[in-house]
Amino acid sequence: MKRLNMKFIYGFAMILLLIPSIADARDRVIEGRVTKVRDVDTIVVSGTSVRLNGLDGPEVSTRAGKDAAVFMRRLVGGKTLICELNGDRTYDRWVGVCFLGGQDIAAIAVSQGYALDCARYSGGRYRKFETPAAKSKIRRAGYC
Repeated sequence: MKRLNMKFIYGFAMILLLIPSIADARDRVIEGRVTKVRDVDTIVVSGTSVRLNGLDGPEVSTRAGKDAAVFMRRLVGGKTLICELNGDRTYDRWVGVCFLGGQDIAAIAVSQGYALDCARYSGGRYRKFETPAAKSKIRRAGYC
């Protein structure tokens, strides 16, 4: 019985240790260098994977997706960004909006024709930046 109580106490203590890290990610602002660009809508900033909120990027398995990833690498690779995380997670990524020199990088990607607005998550903030060429070559995700 004593061993079972110790396992319970240990497990409970581990849960309590995790709660602050979950709360810390909510509405957290991170600033750091981009160490990796996975694709147009996912980057790694100071060791934190960030899914750009409201950005609908083409899959890297497509030509448009490869081009979009190259664009994002050129735009932010090795540069310092400020990202405002909203506390949501998707897979291994925190969700947020990232800025380069005060400019929203998702808005830049959409305005340059490498991604579309995902109104379900953006509230439509990037729709005005969509280009006709991007709308014809990028297939909008069904969840958007």
